[in-house]
Amino acid sequence: AGQFSGAGRMTVIIPAIDVREGRVVRLKQGDYAQQTTYAADPLVLAQQYATDGAAWLHLVDLDAARTGGFSLGDLVRAIKASTGVRVQAGGGIRSRNDIDAVRAAGVDRIVIGTLALNAPEVVQAALTELGPGALTLALDVRADDGGNWHCASHGWTETGMPLDAAIERYRAYGLRHVLCTDIARDGLLGGYNLALYQYLQDRWPALQVQASGGVRDLDDVQAIATMGVSGAILGRALLEGRFSLSEALAC
Repeated sequence: AGQFSGAGRMTVIIPAIDVREGRVVRLKQGDYAQQTTYAADPLVLAQQYATDGAAWLHLVDLDAARTGGFSLGDLVRAIKASTGVRVQAGGGIRSRNDIDAVRAAGVDRIVIGTLALNAPEVVQAALTELGPGALTLALDVRADDGGNWHCASHGWTETGMPLDAAIERYRAYGLRHVLCTDIARDGLLGGYNLALYQYLQDRWPALQVQASGGVRDLDDVQAIATMGVSGAILGRALLEGRFSLSEALAC
């Protein structure tokens, strides 16, 4: 359940829960000034997604993404204690100590963004020691005027390193999971940037790519599955009831 077969690869549907000040929220294009707050309690929502058939959840600590210091440990432990889902989580991971603390909270795959751009030796060592299945590299990108992709960091407030360079610095260390978000699409319900994910798959076919940003309807889910992208992150569309998780899983 919750997987599609496309281009020889299965696509896993992963509901996202973004948390700020203990509430479920969504930001428009990563802008903290453009926040929508939802009534759902993060733990209750996670439990509902688990009941609906999710095998994985994607948690984002938006407070920590700006200031550092992952703060969702209690939430992760409560989710793990009350459901059978696996958790991918990140936000505010700025050191190896943070990586170890997130692992200790029970996170199955740690999402690393800014640290991977600023301290590659830390993430390279973690990939080597923990294994490629323990980490997801989060590359949130914007296209320049020439159509070249560059990574953003620090809660999407800074932009710099080319996407290709960010991936290449980790390939020799066993990089497997990459979550890539087109910031221009995020939270706008304009559909996934299919060209971005096709580019990633064509250039690095061994990577397990997760698509994120802009999904609006079940056609978008089906399109990404048909391409054989490994994972599909679903956020605002689920929160606003454009379709249910059960419908996505049965698509």
